[in-house]
Amino acid sequence: MSQQGTHSRSLLVHATSVALGHRAALIRGPSGSGKSDLALRFLSNQATLAGIDHPRCLIADDQTELQRDGHGLIVRCPATISSKIEVRGIGIVPMNATLTSARLALIIDLVTTLADVSRYPMMDKSDVLLGVAIPCMPFYPFEASAPLKLALALELAE
Repeated sequence: MSQQGTHSRSLLVHATSVALGHRAALIRGPSGSGKSDLALRFLSNQATLAGIDHPRCLIADDQTELQRDGHGLIVRCPATISSKIEVRGIGIVPMNATLTSARLALIIDLVTTLADVSRYPMMDKSDVLLGVAIPCMPFYPFEASAPLKLALALELAE
């Protein structure tokens, strides 16, 4: 568990954020780790599972602003990159499926191999950002089922 920005009310982080309804996931990982690619596939895969039929939206790509709101965190997109996503090999493209803000429910930490993910890792760790503990989980982004797994994890996050 890390402590970042516990005394301020906002923080800019190198991460991509997506929403399922009004619940957001913050996708963290180094450059080239698959943050934007996972977000793009999450947005394009509108399949529903077991009643999960909330709209999927991009909030921010590559840089996400976190803001303390009561006992939780709100994710927002910096104005300079609003409604845009970087598609590796194509460039920066406009996105229609965007949301201006959402409540942060889950942190996704990208890992490099599937072996880095245990069978039952769901929400067994948390990270503290701006003084708020947020559930986080390791996530391998390149499985065909990764977009659906992200939707399930967001739906189950408390």
